Amino acid sequence: MRHSAAAPSAGTPHIRRYRPVDREAFAAVCVATAHEGGDSAAHYPDRELMPSVFAHPYAELEPDFAFVLDDGTGTAVGYVVGAPDTARFAERFRAEWLPSAGARFPLPVGEPRTPSDEIVLLLHRPERMVRPELAGHPAHLHIDLLPAWQGRGWGRALMRTLLDALHAAGVPAVHLSMVQANTGARAFYDRLGFRPLAVPETAPLWYLGRPTARDAFL
Repeated sequence: MRHSAAAPSAGTPHIRRYRPVDREAFAAVCVATAHEGGDSAAHYPDRELMPSVFAHPYAELEPDFAFVLDDGTGTAVGYVVGAPDTARFAERFRAEWLPSAGARFPLPVGEPRTPSDEIVLLLHRPERMVRPELAGHPAHLHIDLLPAWQGRGWGRALMRTLLDALHAAGVPAVHLSMVQANTGARAFYDRLGFRPLAVPETAPLWYLGRPTARDAFL
């Protein structure tokens, strides 16, 4: 499905840049899709935790690469976010994002005991995003859509929007990491031309990458 880049009429779903007013809906999409592609609320009781790691810092630190799917009423029902330079993003995450987010979600004492503890550890270790095997794919991304909006071409359109923005910024290639249990997402990425990257010891994750330039997959 192709979606027009023309200015949308009222009530027409469309892709646009993230706006601060989207914050609550943006977080809701993240929570609704963060557990292997499904609702994460039962696993992570504080609904700000997952967005504080995987959504809000991107909108805050890289607004030029944050796009939402607007359902036509002004409500975000999906999004794609990216960082054009992962190493730089990790530095800014620690310096600019972690002081406030880390205060709300302090490091657990001792070994992590809950799923939330595991995510808090990720929050406090942004350097985990930087791996030498990914140097040829300097950008990274996250994409999420509410279930009712999946399978309708919007995921592809969101991805195309971000890849075009990265390509226009001179970024040659992008990567993502995903939980191996989310087989539906893996099939989606395969259809869009993402291919496995040789990153050792990644279970339970896969790392996938592709060029930002348009091709037959987009």
